Amino acid sequence: MATVPVPSVVQPPRQVKLAKECELRVEVGPDTPLRVRLLAGTAEIYGSELPPDIWLPVPPRSKIAIFTWHGATIELDGFSEAEYTADETPMVSYVNVHAILDGRRSRAKASQSTDVDASQGPRVIVVGPTDSGKSTLCRMLLSWAAKRGWKPTYVDLDIGQGSISLPASIGATPVEMPIDPVEGNPLEMPMVYFYGHTTPSVNPELYKVLMKDLAGTLEKLFNGNAESRAAGMVINTMGWVEGLGYKLLLNAIETFGANVVLVLGQEKLCSMLKDVLKSKPNVDVVKLHKSGGVVQRNAAIRQKTRSFRIREYFYGPSNDLSPHSNIINFSDISVYRVGGGPQAPRSALPIGSEPAADPMRLVAINISQDLLHSVLAVSYAKEPDQIISSNVAGFIYVTDIDIQRRKITYLAPCPGELPSKILIIGSLTWLEA
Repeated sequence: MATVPVPSVVQPPRQVKLAKECELRVEVGPDTPLRVRLLAGTAEIYGSELPPDIWLPVPPRSKIAIFTWHGATIELDGFSEAEYTADETPMVSYVNVHAILDGRRSRAKASQSTDVDASQGPRVIVVGPTDSGKSTLCRMLLSWAAKRGWKPTYVDLDIGQGSISLPASIGATPVEMPIDPVEGNPLEMPMVYFYGHTTPSVNPELYKVLMKDLAGTLEKLFNGNAESRAAGMVINTMGWVEGLGYKLLLNAIETFGANVVLVLGQEKLCSMLKDVLKSKPNVDVVKLHKSGGVVQRNAAIRQKTRSFRIREYFYGPSNDLSPHSNIINFSDISVYRVGGGPQAPRSALPIGSEPAADPMRLVAINISQDLLHSVLAVSYAKEPDQIISSNVAGFIYVTDIDIQRRKITYLAPCPGELPSKILIIGSLTWLEA
């Protein structure tokens, strides 16, 4: 049985008094438990109110910010790597944005016009470089909207980290209640498409196709549901905002019909977007300051975060779920990869030549030891030619491959047979610690 490292310094329970519009920022280590509770006043974590006098466990590797509008007393019990208070935050500007969006939702709901634009609520896309606080702002805007009775749709296009599902996927889910500070995004009805890689440069055409498929599905939903249409959507994006990343960002704005672009923490990006979108008078580009509590992460930390997200999928945020180990025959499944290998850039080809590789080509994979430790998506596709246009039911993790017996052992989040025999592989792998 693994032992939990004991911190060299034991921190006794302690109280922190916050003045109005101040924030307590806490960073939790990978192995040390911490819990917080509200003793007096009112406070929230990323738009979700803290219940009074109830201990809230904070997951390992978390960074939380407890904000109060009117003043609060917070108690902490356990060990944190860092904790400090801040009296300068961008929260007032964030809540002002929420108020404007709320007004647009109300006008859209009240509109009896047959004009589609008049009945369309805000479609907000949050953009900015890596570690600028995009997902946190999305979380606040969604929670504040849900608190007002709206059911906005959350769209996550960040394949590098993933907050609706695993990294290497994009997805959407309705948000009916403020997002739980511990459990994160609600996953009752997620719609997930598996891209397979944690950077779009591997197959940008596939990334664009999946965004188009997701947007088309949401459009059908909005056309048939006035409530969802008025509530609109909040879209999280990648932190790659230059070169190909910038082009994919423009593609996302166009594909999802975004009419509000919130730019976090970069003047240059805001200026570029205002210039390129000035021909669209119905699109507002707004620059916001990023929070001082945002922590810069290097590549190694981002990789660890991805690994933790995968573990969380199978074991739960608090390690309270029990995934199931199953065995299946090679002959009972089909594994496919999307994309015909790396393409040579056009500049490296003879004049007039086109790249030979097809980014949408389906390749059947022979099952071998190469699949060990792979995370595979379980597709809803009935036939292979439906794979690209189909969303996925979930994911499995390959723990063992017996070539002689032609059997695969895999970990699944729930018991029972796989909902489909068609599986998709990308480059997403995980080594279970």
